[in-house]
Amino acid sequence: MSSLTLSKALNEGLRKAMENDPKVLIMGEDVGKLGGVFRVTDGLQKDFGEDRVVDTPLAESGIVGTAIGLALRGYRPVCEIQFDGFVFPAFDQITTQLAKMRYRSLGKVSLPVVIRIPFGGGIGAVEHHSESPEALFAHTAGLRVVACGDPADAYAMIQQSISCDDPVLFFEPKRRYWDKTEVDLVGGVAAAAALDKARILASGTDVTVLCYGPMVRTCAEAAVAASADGRSVKVIDLRSIAPLDTEAIFASVRKTGRCVVVHEAPVTGGLGAEIAALVTQECFYQLEAPVLRVGGYSTPYPPSRIEEYYLPDLDRVLDAVDRAFTY
Repeated sequence: MSSLTLSKALNEGLRKAMENDPKVLIMGEDVGKLGGVFRVTDGLQKDFGEDRVVDTPLAESGIVGTAIGLALRGYRPVCEIQFDGFVFPAFDQITTQLAKMRYRSLGKVSLPVVIRIPFGGGIGAVEHHSESPEALFAHTAGLRVVACGDPADAYAMIQQSISCDDPVLFFEPKRRYWDKTEVDLVGGVAAAAALDKARILASGTDVTVLCYGPMVRTCAEAAVAASADGRSVKVIDLRSIAPLDTEAIFASVRKTGRCVVVHEAPVTGGLGAEIAALVTQECFYQLEAPVLRVGGYSTPYPPSRIEEYYLPDLDRVLDAVDRAFTY
């Protein structure tokens, strides 16, 4: 076991994937000599060469388009979008080309492309550096959309994503890059849940709290705090946003009778709305209260000076848990 930050765990996962398969390539803005703005790819170009860790021009559409071509030739490219808000120049390539090739070819052609996207706020960045666009891609058929929540899971999930034959949007919670936990560099992947499966972070009997990405740590802390008030909170890290592990979600809600969905993205049109509809449809007779949602506000991401008021925090999660018991 090694004590690693999330950034370093991703670096080790990428290194392992490149060692295991010479067809794995990394490409993006400043991923080589600089090692990425968050140092996720630090040292990889030095060890694997400029042909496998490629510094690209500042052209997201070109990065993804090139990755599609490489995947058609048998490679497994891993693209980095430097910040979440920069993904939109590549939106057309992702949603109309990358997502549709398998369907268009009647299953004959697969595109094993991973697109890494640091997402969310909490780092005091300027405009377009703190977005949460995951719902836009979850709405697009043909894409897998996942989000890691801690270093141990990040190490496994990035390798699972690279080995997957489907295109994967891999969201990394940038304010958690410096969180540190123990990571099993030997058996971590084998012990991890499958890429499309959720994992239980805390067991509980009174209410189910569903979360992913940057909210994993917040919700785990909320479960501890709620226990002091006699609330037994079950926390589930969804991990996979598309497809959802509905089996795990429904099984938990049927036992607890209450459900709170937490994400950093705006509540309006967010993943919580989809989950709330599904849970209400499938668990209606077991529900003791409406499914409640906690998330960002329906505004552009605010200046860093006031972002702490925008981001869902421990108190807002606990408030939702308390409200679930008022019905």
